Amino acid sequence: MSHLVGKKAPEFELESTKNLEALDENIKLSDYRGKWLVLFFYPMDFTFVCPTEIIAFSDSYEEFQALNADIVGVSTDSKFTHRAWINTPRSENGLGRINYPLGADTNHVVSRAYDVLVEEKGIAKRGLFIIDPEGIIRYQVVTDLSIGRSVDETLRILQALQSGGRCPANWRPGQKHI
Repeated sequence: MSHLVGKKAPEFELESTKNLEALDENIKLSDYRGKWLVLFFYPMDFTFVCPTEIIAFSDSYEEFQALNADIVGVSTDSKFTHRAWINTPRSENGLGRINYPLGADTNHVVSRAYDVLVEEKGIAKRGLFIIDPEGIIRYQVVTDLSIGRSVDETLRILQALQSGGRCPANWRPGQKHI
């Protein structure tokens, strides 16, 4: 696995659900210049762990926005599958409306560039990257396919990165730096 922290984030352009009705708006890394970006990859639509993460990030979207951050979720499924999942009620294992776009990496180029592609399965690992406003990856974590990520920890890491200081374990905003 590549360690991308401290390096320029790989450029991307993906079909997306940004315009859910027409599905005609791609998303690019350059769309997020000047903001922090939480870019996360997940294995597949219509699964069991993935919706818990996607919904949790959506439910916390305003907190990320207050920190000058945006969110993009990516899998190797198509924009049409993404839309079908968003249009499926949560009570039926769907997402319902979410507050950020899902990107469709159907050709696996972006998953490969961020080194999260499981080649033999054609799916992405659970990778999460925090990219700063200048396009540098400042945080990277990849987990087992069966383990969902913590939105609270992602927020804490983002706040620590934005604080500009050396943050000890379990640091929270308002606490002292080392």
